[in-house]
Amino acid sequence: MTNLTPTAQKFIIHWGEMGERWGINRTIAQIHALLYITSKPLNAEEICDALSLARSTVSVGLRELQNWKIVKVVHVLGDRTDHFETLGDVWEMFRVIVNNRKCQELDPTLEMLREAVGILETNQEDPHTLKKLTGMLDLFETVSSVYEQAKDIPTKTVVRIAKMSNIVSKILKVFPD
Repeated sequence: MTNLTPTAQKFIIHWGEMGERWGINRTIAQIHALLYITSKPLNAEEICDALSLARSTVSVGLRELQNWKIVKVVHVLGDRTDHFETLGDVWEMFRVIVNNRKCQELDPTLEMLREAVGILETNQEDPHTLKKLTGMLDLFETVSSVYEQAKDIPTKTVVRIAKMSNIVSKILKVFPD
């Protein structure tokens, strides 16, 4: 990682490690981290040089990040090569990632659970599994419902709510067990 401060290198390495824990390829997460902390859009060669990666690896990573809609192509005056930048607003980036995860993970699980519960209710052959899957379906539908209600709340409002002191204890007093 040439021309990066030790702090930048530490962040990029850590972001890659965290990406792996979240199920994202380490290199893709490192490309994202570099673009996030860089003050100007970078072209693929600059990313290759900064992270000591092969051009093909960077190309694949950039495509994946573009598919996630957290990196976009920008053009720089006087330069014909594509440059890339990530969403600058960390809250907006978080919202995009959460929405993508919901679509890729929660929605297919909800669909499968609804189908399975429907079959079990129709056949009435496995009450134990029906009870377990109905409970799981209720959880997933509740989470999905909360997400759908919250996704359109303006970011400034979300931040204010998140930073309010004692919000959880106040909610728990209103809704005890």
